Amino acid sequence: MRSRSGAERERGSVTAEFAAVVPAVILLLACALVCVQLGAQQVMLQDAAADAARSLGRGDARSVAAAQAALSVPGARLAASTTGDLVCATLTATSRSPIAGLLGVRLRARSCALDGGL
Repeated sequence: MRSRSGAERERGSVTAEFAAVVPAVILLLACALVCVQLGAQQVMLQDAAADAARSLGRGDARSVAAAQAALSVPGARLAASTTGDLVCATLTATSRSPIAGLLGVRLRARSCALDGGL
């Protein structure tokens, strides 16, 4: 009977280790992609909240329509409030990412502007 050498005994172990690592790498890349998507959506939501607050702060008759037009984030909801001499716009939206959407991730951005300011 012939004894198997060390190289022969380990034959195929690299393939098995690679097959075990690939799903973990794919999961890690998917999580990184979701985080980047959430960050980009949060920035868009914050910009839209700032635009909406400035629009509401101008106080013209069309300010509500202008504030809603400033909502560049699909599915975002606007809530306006007044605190002293500030008009605040709060936007909330669910994530557009399929994975974060399944987890129920909601994004929120708030911005304030002077009431009657330019």
